[in-house]
Amino acid sequence: MFDVQDLQQSGAPSESASGPSPTYAAGQSTHLLDKLTALFRHRRIAGAAFVIVVGLMMLQTYSKIPLYRTSARVVIQDERTTAVGNLNATDPMFWQDSEQYYNTQYSILRSRGLAKRVVRRLQLQNHPLFNGSAPQSRGPLAFVREARQTLGSTVRGLFSSGDKRQPAAEAPAPDESRIESGLISAFLGGVDIIPEKQTRLVEIAYVSTDPAFAALAATTLAEEYAQQNLDLRLETINKNLAWLSDEVVKQEGKVTEAEAAMSRYREKQNALSLEDRQNIVVARLNTLNDTVTRARTTRLQKEAMYRQLKDVDPKSDTADSYPLIATNQGVIEAKTRLNDLAADKARLSGRYLAGHPDLIKIEGQIESARAALVAQRARVIESAKVEYESAAEEERSFSVQLEGQKGAAMDLDRKSGAYLVLQRQAETNRQVYQSLLQQQKELRVVSNSRTNNVQVMDRAEPPGGPFSPNARRDWFTAITAGLLVALGLAFGMEYLDDTIKTPDDVAQRLRLPLLGLVPSAQGKRVPLLSEPVPHDFGEAFRSLRTSLVFTSGAEGPRVIAVTSSQPLEGKTTTACNLGIVLALGGARVLLVDADMRRPGLHTVMGAQNEIGLSHLLVGQARVREAVQKTNTHNLFVISAGRIPPNPSELLTSERMNTLLENLQSGPFDWVIIDTPPVLAVTDAVIVARSVAGVVFVIGSEMTRRAHAERAIETLGAGKPKSIGAVLNRVDFERNKYYYSRYYGHHYHNYYGSSTKKSA
Repeated sequence: MFDVQDLQQSGAPSESASGPSPTYAAGQSTHLLDKLTALFRHRRIAGAAFVIVVGLMMLQTYSKIPLYRTSARVVIQDERTTAVGNLNATDPMFWQDSEQYYNTQYSILRSRGLAKRVVRRLQLQNHPLFNGSAPQSRGPLAFVREARQTLGSTVRGLFSSGDKRQPAAEAPAPDESRIESGLISAFLGGVDIIPEKQTRLVEIAYVSTDPAFAALAATTLAEEYAQQNLDLRLETINKNLAWLSDEVVKQEGKVTEAEAAMSRYREKQNALSLEDRQNIVVARLNTLNDTVTRARTTRLQKEAMYRQLKDVDPKSDTADSYPLIATNQGVIEAKTRLNDLAADKARLSGRYLAGHPDLIKIEGQIESARAALVAQRARVIESAKVEYESAAEEERSFSVQLEGQKGAAMDLDRKSGAYLVLQRQAETNRQVYQSLLQQQKELRVVSNSRTNNVQVMDRAEPPGGPFSPNARRDWFTAITAGLLVALGLAFGMEYLDDTIKTPDDVAQRLRLPLLGLVPSAQGKRVPLLSEPVPHDFGEAFRSLRTSLVFTSGAEGPRVIAVTSSQPLEGKTTTACNLGIVLALGGARVLLVDADMRRPGLHTVMGAQNEIGLSHLLVGQARVREAVQKTNTHNLFVISAGRIPPNPSELLTSERMNTLLENLQSGPFDWVIIDTPPVLAVTDAVIVARSVAGVVFVIGSEMTRRAHAERAIETLGAGKPKSIGAVLNRVDFERNKYYYSRYYGHHYHNYYGSSTKKSA
């Protein structure tokens, strides 16, 4: 058995003192084959879905009308390859984006105007495919096709709006009759334009039920497109030629008139002399302009130097900080003379006293030298002023000459302006005239050559077989879709089904040790080991007995409580068969029915319910009176007795504790107590505190994981010593793939192949 406290601490099974625990490995990794159990479990539904999907898709495939597809190819060169000289270069449409040009051509290939040319050339009003005179195919597939179309129309009618009026037919173009408009629409329904990437080739494909007509339609469409493009180009060229002829005559008259006007003006105004004088005036104007610029630059420099020196005091030594004064040769010589005299004075002062004639003489010389220095500084400042005034006067003189020359130039321009206008007009008219003549010659060459930028490269050939339906592709698609639906349905049902089904669920989801698996038994009667039962059913309880014996380390009688999360999970049957198999093993076993709300153990074991556990707990009977013998040797039963109004209070009473203590020291080796479901009432939690262990019965594929987890959490509140799980009603046949994966292919049928039945 398993200790609940150890389970909460470690989350994994442990070994008891008496031997290893036969629990299921909770940490076992999930194998890819484990995922196939879901598919195997729901194989019938998944298989039916696969068959239905494949059948419907292939029925639709084989009920389709065979369609044939063929194509012709044309090459579309850029219009610049057949451009007409420089005339189109002035047309903004000529320089349109290349992608826009080709998209326009693709739209022309799908246009009704081009389709009308094909319809009239092929006379489709007389073709069986378009006038309804083609023979109708009959057969099973034709009936299926008609039924599918009828069903589709019915379904569309159910989901359409309440307005049952038929939509109005498309109004034909002004130059189309209603019949011709319908033929054009029907013809365009089979056209498909496919540009080939990175090339100038365009595939013109056509789809039809007649392979010969498909080839004829694709080829005719390509030829008519090329011919229509040529017709449009020739029409445009002829219009341009007519316009150019008129323009050439008009432009020739303009050239003649402009040249005559220029000649008359030249004779009247002596335009040639004016032109020479204009050149002289312009040259002189440019020279004076340069001279004025230089004079202005010189004046600005002189002005800047004068503005620096005009406020300088020549008596102050700070005047020497200005470069113009400091670098003057006279100032330098005067400063040198003054410094030499100062040095002589210093030498004489060391030899003579003040008032000595030599000292007085040297001081006079120093004053004269300082006056000379001041005079030199004043002379530099005055020189800067004179230079500035001279430069300003020179600038004014040249500016006056420049203004006079500008007036002369403007007067000359006014006289020669009219002549220049006439000259430019004559040159412009002459250039336009030459250009028009050149374009006229080029257009005539192109018109005579009949060049076309569209050419038919490949004509369509009748296809050898239909392209739709494609049976191989449709089979692959149908099988793939069927597999996806089947797998999605199987795994979806498995995901939505959160019941406990396998030992993996017990170990990994509930984190309980698995004591054993009990297979489901057929029939309406409760299967008991005291009666004939399938051998694998008996072997399951013998394995459960072995687990209880080797996992229970208690000395003396061992008291076990049996419970479940909800009713009908087989806890009473499990308790009875567990007691029977222990008794058959030679142990003295007592079965106690503690479910005093809905007792059923006496019914299964065929015992009386006149005196039972409720009578013992209220003091109305003794244990000897309540214990009953059964048909199985060493197996005794205490039924539930009369249903009391307060079962929970009786189970928590002192008499219940005394009864359990007496049973633990009594003559029985095993005491098995059948308790109510955990989620229904709290009786099992009360009993679990006083027993050696709890056997938690889980109904396979009927107990939801949330309910089982809640029940185990509720049992844990009573702090039982140990809890072990029994997975009951396991359908080995339904889940044989899983069990063969973990236990081998002969796990179920090893004993099942024997015809012997257990006694």
